Amino acid sequence: MELDLYQVDAFSSQTFSGNPAAVCPLDNWLSDELMQKIAQENNLAETAFFVKEESGYYIRWFTPTKEVNLCGHATLASAFILFEKLGHSNHTIHFQCKSGALSVKKEHGLLQLNFPSQNPQLCETPQALIDAFGKAPLACFENEDYLAVYDDETFIKNVDPNMALLEALDLRGVIITSQSDQYDFINRVFAPKYGINEDPVTGSAFTKLIPYWAKELSKSTLKAKQVSKRGGEVNCELAHDRVLISGACTLYMVAKIYL
Repeated sequence: MELDLYQVDAFSSQTFSGNPAAVCPLDNWLSDELMQKIAQENNLAETAFFVKEESGYYIRWFTPTKEVNLCGHATLASAFILFEKLGHSNHTIHFQCKSGALSVKKEHGLLQLNFPSQNPQLCETPQALIDAFGKAPLACFENEDYLAVYDDETFIKNVDPNMALLEALDLRGVIITSQSDQYDFINRVFAPKYGINEDPVTGSAFTKLIPYWAKELSKSTLKAKQVSKRGGEVNCELAHDRVLISGACTLYMVAKIYL
């Protein structure tokens, strides 16, 4: 059996930046075990698999070690492949996934994700999180991930956390964020529990970041940057109980999988 495989740099208009994702279109679902093995072999933050349905596509995402319920950059990459390589002619692509309905549309030269807002709730900061970063945040929130808010942009850019301590936390990962001189906010994302020490650009993180910063800054449209080594700029908008996350994509590789 042969399968098509694409590698796309999401949230980037050029190669070698943004967040690389593998995209594997399927006619029919493979076993969970086989999809996990393909994702492990690809060894990228996420590999996306999708199958055509009557009203759109059903999409699933796998890290090298686990399946996740929501992934932004690999959804953006999948839509890019559907638009640019697989002949999807409509202006909008509709996806279903374990987290519900998603869509991606072309908007002002970018691709715009429409995701559910995941408003984070204030929580006590875990001591392991404080120890991992060597500094307590101003506040800590939770919703699938921890969201730690700091008041120091330089700290966000330079901190080198203890991954073993982060891996021991009970939630999926940790998002750290602060206001920025150049952007409305910056962020970084760490998920060693899922085999990703630091994710380059994390679309699903913005489902928490956008509602937090929209409320904090009293504005619904924001500009952000995930300041990982590769980096990626993200246009953000809060639309009631949805978040709109926009970025570019660049094709890096077209390949075949032989099974």
